[in-house]
This record gives sequence, structure tokens and C-alpha cells, in this order.
Amino acid sequence: MKTFDILLIGGGIVGLATAYQLLQRRPGLRIALLEKENQVAAHQSSRNSGVIHSGIYYRPGSLRAINCRRGYELLLGFCRSQGLPFDICGKIIVAAEENEREQLDQIYRRGLENGLSGLRKIGPDEARAIEPHVRATEAVWVPQAGITDYGLVARRYASLVQEAGGAIYLGQQALRTIQKSDSVVIETQTDTFAARLLITCAGLYSDRVARQTGEQPGVQILPFRGEYYELKPESAHLVRNLIYPVPNPNFPFLGVHFTRMIHGGIEAGPNAVLAFRREGYSRWDIHLGELAETLGYPGFRRLARRYWRDGLAEMHRSWSKQHFVRALQHLVPEIRPDDLAPGRSGVRAMACLPDGRLHDDFLILEKPRVINVCNAPSPAATASLAIGETVAERALLRMGG
Repeated sequence: MKTFDILLIGGGIVGLATAYQLLQRRPGLRIALLEKENQVAAHQSSRNSGVIHSGIYYRPGSLRAINCRRGYELLLGFCRSQGLPFDICGKIIVAAEENEREQLDQIYRRGLENGLSGLRKIGPDEARAIEPHVRATEAVWVPQAGITDYGLVARRYASLVQEAGGAIYLGQQALRTIQKSDSVVIETQTDTFAARLLITCAGLYSDRVARQTGEQPGVQILPFRGEYYELKPESAHLVRNLIYPVPNPNFPFLGVHFTRMIHGGIEAGPNAVLAFRREGYSRWDIHLGELAETLGYPGFRRLARRYWRDGLAEMHRSWSKQHFVRALQHLVPEIRPDDLAPGRSGVRAMACLPDGRLHDDFLILEKPRVINVCNAPSPAATASLAIGETVAERALLRMGG
């Protein structure tokens, strides 16, 4: 049996940031992180748009808002100190139609409440000065938004954890958790680990892993795949940086948008369609047991009844490039199907309540010897060091200060 002070499950950006923050606060702490894949940051941490979020969208006072603002500053400082690429290029959120202006006003006010500086409402001429090909009746300029490579960030966290003496075990899936009076024991397919405290940050499997520890998180993770197109090099001039639509207030996703990538190129997307397995990156990737688990969950059925029209539109965009292009033309009318090439995809972990509502905040649950991060949706990558700071402080309190 391998014995440590603290064990972590999950080698994504949140788990790695938590391990890093623990060792920053308590050098010499014996910690180990277990990751089921053969590399860290294999899923949501690397399969995302790379946007550094400003915090404009989130409910003031929520964990998402607070940790995004704190995490934003920590992330920029980390990237600077580590020589990691980032660019604070700003973005515009566009009301393309008159009937979108009221929702744009609400987003603008929320940004001010969350303490964003330099936020401005701009007219169509100024919007086109920023993005010459955009269609706008009005827009909000968000100067704090930027781009980075979160896979690189996560892997640097991992390197620093190991340099500080932390252990990272790859290819180790936690199969069983045994809680004793003075420790928690984790059994994997090949080894047994024990620690005084367990922290789980299991992303798309966070609810399952939490239940394995005896926690009842009150949510089930629903996997939603997001598919991207890439602008071909000869069409990349149509977008300079980041162009977002006014989000549909009746649908819990931001809508397809344009993102300049830190290593070059422009991505368009993502849509949001139900994945047929928790790590299902294509429409053909199906796990019958996981799909049955999703379809049988009362919260999913209520969610589907509430959003079936929007969900159907997302499915059309998944199967029809022409439908996808129409959504993009809402922002940039010059876009044509020939401008786009198929891109990558990612899967979002969405925590759904039994009544069909999505849990709209980070969810961190505590038991005497276990801390479960049960929901860490966007902007978790931007906020990773702040989330890690929060969890590390709670963990060290349980370890005796």
C-alpha cells in the first residue's frame, strides 16, 4: 500500500491546480494524484476553446463569478512567470438584431456588477472597426478576454507538482473507496493507495466518483458534445479575435462563436448536442450503459422537454454543415460553407438536478475525510488556480491548519 497525506483523483486542470496550490502552501506535503488516462489533461482540459474568460456572464456573488475574477489574475501571473503563451486580445459580444439589445444590456450590467473595467457599449461602426466583417446593431467590448492553451497550462501544473515532490500516477482508475476512521483507501486495478484526506476532481465522472466516496451530490453529469469547424487559411481574415453572440436566455449554452487560437487559426463553434457516452467525441461514439443512464435520469427527461426545440436546432447543426453556417452568418454574413473545414470536438460535463435545471455554479461538497469537486463548468480552466486555492485551503484546515 502506498501511503500519503492527501490523495487526489483526476488529472485535469482543476485537480492539477489543486495539487499545485497544496504544495505551494505546504511544501513537503506528501501528495499523490491518480489519473485514469495515460496522460494528464486528456479531456475537457485540452479539448476547449482556450478562451481566458473575463467573468462577464456569471451571477454576481456566485462561486463562478468570484473564482473567475480571482483565477483570471492568478492565471495571467502564472503564464507570465512560466513563459506560457497567452494574449489578452479582447472580444465583442454582438447583438445582431434589435430584439437582442435588451439581453445585451443585461450582460453589460452583469459585467459591471462583477467588477470588469474598461467594459463599453459600442455601436455598429466601432464594432466593425474591431471586427470589420461583423454584423452588429450594438455590441459590448470586453477588453479583459483573451486566449491561451489550457493543455499547456495543465501540463505545467503537473511538472511543478512533480518538481515539488508530488507523485502523479497515470493509468490508475479509482475502482473502490474505503473510508476508515483515520484514512481513506483507494483501490485501482493494480495498486492500493491510502491517505488522511481524499480530494476528487473527476470532471465528466465527478458524480460517480463522489458517490463512490459515499457522497450524494444531488446532481447527475450529462455529457454534451461541442463540435467545431475551422476557418480555412484563405478565409481567416474574416475574424480577427473573438466574436460572441448574445446568448439565448432560454438555453444554457453561449451559442456558436468565433475564436482565434493561440497557436494560429480561427475556430467556429461549438454547438451543443447530447453525447452518447461521457467521453464521446463523435456522434458514432456510443456506450449503451452510459446512454441508458442519461436517458433514464428524470432530470434529463425534464431538461429535454424544456429545451427540445433548441436541442433539435443543435442537432441540425451537428448533422448539417449548412445549418451550422447559417448560425455563423448571424455574426459574420460573409461566411460560406467553403470557408470551413471540419475541426475537433469536446465534451462538456453539465451537472443536472432532478427537476431538470442545470446547476449554475461550482459545486464543492465536503465530508470528514473527503472533498468532492462535483461541478466545475466553464470558466473552470480560467479559474483553475482560484478553485485550487479554495480547495487547498479547505483541505489544509482538515489536516490541522
